[in-house]
Amino acid sequence: MFKRLYESGDIIEIKAWKVEQSSDKPHGFKYSLVFVRDGKRVVGYDNAERKGDHRHYKGKEHQYSFRGIDELIDDFFSDVRRVKNEG
Repeated sequence: MFKRLYESGDIIEIKAWKVEQSSDKPHGFKYSLVFVRDGKRVVGYDNAERKGDHRHYKGKEHQYSFRGIDELIDDFFSDVRRVKNEG
């Protein structure tokens, strides 16, 4: 688990666990990555609630193609950088 609180008030939290493979977690990972700004989730990647792998970006939910933990973290921080660059 990783959690960082920035001076601006932004929060990044990353959680990942190895779990038994299942229909909604065929890769054997449960995860939650979130970027919070002004108390609201702006970017999130997770596979909770039996929805399978998906991402939240600016209030919308999209399917996500899980390719591995390293790629997941790269994709998450890419979205976070995009949001931060937009101001």
